[in-house]
Amino acid sequence: MSMESVHENAEEGTLPENDSDSFIPIDEHEEYVAEADGRKITRKGIYLLPNLLTLGAMFAGFYAIIAGINGNFNAAGWAILIAAVMDGLDGRVARLTNTQSAFGAQFDSLADMVSFGVAPALIVFSWTLGSLGNAGWAASFIFMSCAALRLARFNVQAGTADKRFFVGLQSPVAAGLVTFIVWVAYKYNIEPGWWMSLGTGLLTAFTGLLMISNYRYYSFKEIHFKGTVPYVVFVLAVGLLVVIAQRPHEVLFGMCAVYAITGPIIGLGKKVKARRKKTERAEPNETEARSGEKDSETDSLSR
Repeated sequence: MSMESVHENAEEGTLPENDSDSFIPIDEHEEYVAEADGRKITRKGIYLLPNLLTLGAMFAGFYAIIAGINGNFNAAGWAILIAAVMDGLDGRVARLTNTQSAFGAQFDSLADMVSFGVAPALIVFSWTLGSLGNAGWAASFIFMSCAALRLARFNVQAGTADKRFFVGLQSPVAAGLVTFIVWVAYKYNIEPGWWMSLGTGLLTAFTGLLMISNYRYYSFKEIHFKGTVPYVVFVLAVGLLVVIAQRPHEVLFGMCAVYAITGPIIGLGKKVKARRKKTERAEPNETEARSGEKDSETDSLSR
């Protein structure tokens, strides 16, 4: 079937019979509501609840950009936090309500780019990286471009990657690490000097590179909230919420920082373990080779 006929049928709101593979609608949801003259009339739309949460995350990211440009870094920090919470909810809501779709996945990726790619880069640039000149905007651009690459790789590997782990630092955590350091400094009225600006620039660029690295990070997707957990886990969770409520700026920044370094630490530990195994395998071979040489020397002397 030609593409022209496919597009004509698409404009008329019909689908060709026995040729469903020739036309893949971009709409998220289709429902047949009437049939007239042998043609099926469809009503097209999108799932409201999960995409509304995604739109809310995008709005929070956009608000964070405006707040950061205007120098209101406290509001910008809260906006990034809200965007991260809503980003975590939209996927879970879609799975719980069975409203997952390709449209929702692509929309979520675009929203993440705004909230966790563009927004943090502009916030940290407005706070201190602008004073570094070309080096400042280069660090911001590295972070933003790495976020785009991280999201693109995630979309490509979504169906094949191990769900227990993320490859590369997640963009919401990277955004939190970069934004929350501004949040903490703004809370304590810390004016960034040249050395702090340089350190922030290096942290921004390094965090961006962690997003496109091959370090593996635990995804926590194996945690099922419907199941039972030991009582001590519940107590620890309540205690963590209390601590976050008391000092959200410091605790959230610390959590993002600790989580970010787990990837390199685990990766380094695996390399050390692999080298140790390689050495252990090589030692028996060397011992056998030496014993063989000694035996040959003994035989030659006896002769």
